[in-house]
Amino acid sequence: MFENLNVWEVGGLLIVALLIFGDRLPHAIGEGLRMLRNLRNMARNATGDLSRELGTDIQLEDLHPKTFIRKHLLSEEDEEALRKPLQSVYNDLRSDIEGVHGELKDVAAATDLRSTAARPVGVADSTGSGSGGTASGVPAARAAQFDIDAT
Repeated sequence: MFENLNVWEVGGLLIVALLIFGDRLPHAIGEGLRMLRNLRNMARNATGDLSRELGTDIQLEDLHPKTFIRKHLLSEEDEEALRKPLQSVYNDLRSDIEGVHGELKDVAAATDLRSTAARPVGVADSTGSGSGGTASGVPAARAAQFDIDAT
């Protein structure tokens, strides 16, 4: 918690604490540590009570709702039964997306070739490199967004 503080900063904090609390500083530190111990004991007792009620061993990390349901309420067979239909839908969707992505690449490549072939020889693009643009000076990537023949 205090790994980014150097020795001088910690010393300064102790002096400020001593000025604020005065001779009550050791008592305030003791009360803070006692409160921390009580909080840890309450958390340990709560997980112990929950473990006894459910009849399983529960760690504090297991109290996240998703982890709790997956680990303590569902058997492995139930979890697999829930995942199986969703896994097939996920695989189908992923293959469809990959197919659409491939088709979009093909269309982009064809459009880029068509716009390059339609440009007169010697006409430079907007970057001045002489390739990748159209006769109007609009880069090919932006010209490919609008199909003039479609309207």
